[in-house]
Amino acid sequence: ILPGLMEIASGKVALDQVREVRIEDLLGRKPVKLHVEEIAGYLKGERVLITGAGGSIGSELCRQVAKFEPELLLLLGRGENSIYEIDQELKISFPLLHKTPVIADVRDRARLEQIFIEYHPTVIFHAAAHKHVPLMEGAPDEAVKNNIFGTKNVAELADKYGVKRFVLISTDKAVNPTSVMGTTKRVAEMVIQYMASKSQTKFCAVRFGNVLGSRGSVIPLFQHQISRGGPVTVTHPEMVRFFMTIPEAVSLVIQAGAMGNKGEIFILDMGEPVKIVDLANDLIRLSGLVPGKDIQINYCGIRPGEKLYEEILTSEEGTNATRHERIYVGKPNGVNPERLQEDLTFLEKWVSVANRVKVVEKLNQMVPKYTPSKKWLEEMTAAGKDE
Repeated sequence: ILPGLMEIASGKVALDQVREVRIEDLLGRKPVKLHVEEIAGYLKGERVLITGAGGSIGSELCRQVAKFEPELLLLLGRGENSIYEIDQELKISFPLLHKTPVIADVRDRARLEQIFIEYHPTVIFHAAAHKHVPLMEGAPDEAVKNNIFGTKNVAELADKYGVKRFVLISTDKAVNPTSVMGTTKRVAEMVIQYMASKSQTKFCAVRFGNVLGSRGSVIPLFQHQISRGGPVTVTHPEMVRFFMTIPEAVSLVIQAGAMGNKGEIFILDMGEPVKIVDLANDLIRLSGLVPGKDIQINYCGIRPGEKLYEEILTSEEGTNATRHERIYVGKPNGVNPERLQEDLTFLEKWVSVANRVKVVEKLNQMVPKYTPSKKWLEEMTAAGKDE
């Protein structure tokens, strides 16, 4: 029996008492089923390091990798509570799994090197990142430190210590970015492509859209708003996004790990993009309520750094097929090694003195297709007049 609206609105009914919504219902398609067993042989007997292991993607990586009998699973993250939680979960689900929780920050190179020396990882899934678009608009230096230099630290140590495979978790927001977050993820891809050109380690990146049900995504927010009786807030009636489930995204990451070799960027065919307002309406209905009657939808406007439409690759990249029908590989754009190193040096300089305007300027130079938000364009213009 579904709870009544008054019970929900008054707080007498907890969020988890609202009808449990199956993520597949919201996708409008069946989840992509990947043949993980066929391709995950490269994980058995390996020492697998997962950064950002406490996050939505990182923790699901832990669950799926654990099935393939790694010699050791390293759960690395800087949030002690989330790392403790996934460690305890794995202890119950996989009692024979040899695993080690590691509290560390990918920005701390010395600490990372200590971990490489002590545990000798052979396969790395790099999921640690700042992913929240509006928050990173206000903290570009933090986005750069974590998403770019954190990736650089882990990738360079992977090369130095002879890691076999390195998979970067990327995003469709790295394509023609309008946000600081998306731009830093594009630069992280460039770092991986550069490393692949000179290393024995097999580097690749996996780029996908929004993950349904992940922390900070729209589904938990909408569910919370519905449980309180509304309204549900949507940024714009025409905003659309590509979506996939967490297990789908992670299956792709594992699949790409088997295929990656020379800095490829893998992309999943995620079907048609979904309108956010349709998602909100569907979630309200699936919760046993009526949109516009029981629960109102309010439009709050696009936030800085957001797009109405996401793209999964640039027009220059295009795609080639892979041996999996739902996975494509982007045709790589060349990375100039000398220029990249020079740009990273300048970026590090501006980050070290917390000059956010210069940080955004340098990101714009490194990724010319990046369109900074109005706020940053105004600040860059004002700073230029002062010089």
